[in-house]
This record gives sequence, C-alpha cells and structure tokens, in this order.
Amino acid sequence: MNIGLIAHDAKKKLMQNFTIAYRHILSKHELYATGTTGRLIEEVTNLNVHKYLAGHLGGEQQLGAQVAHNQIDLVIFLRDPLSPKSHEPDVGALMRLCDIHNIPLATNLATAELLIKALERGDLEWRNIVK
Repeated sequence: MNIGLIAHDAKKKLMQNFTIAYRHILSKHELYATGTTGRLIEEVTNLNVHKYLAGHLGGEQQLGAQVAHNQIDLVIFLRDPLSPKSHEPDVGALMRLCDIHNIPLATNLATAELLIKALERGDLEWRNIVK
C-alpha cells in the first residue's frame, strides 16, 4: 500500500515517534511524505521515503494529486489545529480530496494508530480492489 505522511512543525517529533513505533508495519509499504517530514522519518527509522516538496512549497498539493489519481491508499496527517498556517487552503483541499476519493485519513495520533493497526490486520485490503 502507498501511505502518505505529513506533519505540521509542532507535530514532527510526534510523527518521528509514531514511525519509530510502527516501523515494522510501515516497512512493508511504500511511504510518501512532504519534504522535511520525509527527511526526519528517514533519519530516525532508516526507511525509504519518497519525498515531495516541503508542505508550504506545494508538497501537500503534490500528495493531493496522487490522492486524486487513486495512487495513495492511506494518509496520516498529524496537523496542528492551534496554529493557523498560510497554506491552510492546501490542507483543506487535501482533506477534501481524501473524502471525495474514499482515502482513509488520520489527522491525530489516536486515529493514526487505529488506521496503522487496521493496515496490519489487513482491514484495508479493499483498497487493492478499488485500484
């Protein structure tokens, strides 16, 4: 499965810890991330991550394009709801695309853990049929 990973600045350390904790599951899948998040994940997990531009430079839009073309199966977007972002429209557009195309989306750690456990159990195999 193709997994998109994004984390706002205040959540990057949390994303690193998440990917360390679930490295054994993530290592079986293709990972895609915005630039800085991808680099930080690679540093702590030694996993290969396909990196887009930084989120504020268009990385979220690049991931959104893959979502729109049914090339991403799951998105984990650890977002900071307390700090307004100049690229907030891109954030909303990505979430809207996930809704339109039925792509599972986690925007907080609790939901991310539920989705990663579902992935491990095979609960997301229906994505292979959709593709």
